[in-house]
Amino acid sequence: MHDHSSKFPAAATNDSLTNMLRGLRLDGVDYGRCELTAPWGIRFPAHEAARFHFICGTCWLGVPGGEWIELKRGDAVLLPRGIEHALASSPGEPLSPLEAYSVREVCHCVYDVCGGGRGEMTILFCGSLTFNVDAMHPLLRMMPDVMRIDALTASEPAIPHLLEAMAREVGASRVGSGGVLARLADVLAALIIRSWVEHGCGDTSGWMAAVRHPAIGRVIAAIHLDPEKNWTVDALAKVMGASRSGFAQQFHSVVGETPARYLTQVRMHQARQWLSRDRVRISVVARRLGYDSEAAFSRAFKRVIGVPPSHYSAVRLSDAQRVSVAL
Repeated sequence: MHDHSSKFPAAATNDSLTNMLRGLRLDGVDYGRCELTAPWGIRFPAHEAARFHFICGTCWLGVPGGEWIELKRGDAVLLPRGIEHALASSPGEPLSPLEAYSVREVCHCVYDVCGGGRGEMTILFCGSLTFNVDAMHPLLRMMPDVMRIDALTASEPAIPHLLEAMAREVGASRVGSGGVLARLADVLAALIIRSWVEHGCGDTSGWMAAVRHPAIGRVIAAIHLDPEKNWTVDALAKVMGASRSGFAQQFHSVVGETPARYLTQVRMHQARQWLSRDRVRISVVARRLGYDSEAAFSRAFKRVIGVPPSHYSAVRLSDAQRVSVAL
C-alpha cells in the first residue's frame, strides 16, 4: 500500500513523467505549519483532496490496517487520494482531530498549528491539495495510497528553499499569500511525485510501470495532455511506434486494462470536471469529445461514472435553490 525509496535508473522515465505532470495541476490548497511537542497524535479523516506532509523532526505515520511507519527529518509523504491516516509522536498515542489543537488562521487557507505536551518538538508542513482531476481519475487511481519519500531533501535540494519560502509566506500575512502558497505547493507536490518515481520501489504494473515504460509512458502522457483529441487505437499505436495488435497487448499488460477502456475513463472524468466545476452544458461536452449525439455520450458517461451527466445539472440547480433560499 505504501512505497519508499530505492535507487533505479530513471532517465527513461523523465519525459513521460514531465508530460504527465503537465496535465496534473493543483486547483487549490490548504496549508499549515505545525509545531508539536511530544506526546501528540493527530487523526486525519478520509478526504476528497490529496494530502502531503513534510517532516522536520521525527514522528510516526499510521495507515489503515494498524501499520505504523517511522518518519524522519527530511521525509515527505503524499497521499494522492486522501485516505484516512494519522501522525503521532509515537505509535499508540491517543489521536485527536487537528481542530483539538491550537489552530490560528494566518490568512485564507493558511494556518499555524501548535500543541502537545512538554517533550521533543517536531515541525510538520502539511497541505490539503485539490488536483484539477478527481481522486478516481485514472492518473490518480493508478498511484499507490501512500507515496513516501525518504530524505527528500537529499534527492531534491530545492525542497528546503521551497519550505523556507512557504514558512515566510505564513509568517508575513501578506496580501495574496494563499495564492503564492498554492503555487509553491504545486511545485512541492510535483517534486514529491517525481522523486517517488525516480527512487521508488513500486509494483511492476499500473501507473509506476507505465511511467517507467518509455513507449507506454508516451501514450499515457499524450492521452492526458489532450483527452479531447479523436484518439483511436491505431493513432495511439503510432504514438508508441508499434503495430495495433502489439500496442494493445503491451498496453494491457503494463496498465492492466485496454487502451480503449483507459481512454474512455480519462475522457469521462474530464467530462465530469467540465460539468461539475466549469458548468458546461451536456451538449457542448458531448461535441467536445466527438460524440454524434448527447444520448450516446450520456450512456458512455453513466457506464464509467455511475450516474448520468444530468445528475450534475440537478446538483447545480439544487445548490442555486439553496443559495436563493438563504438570501
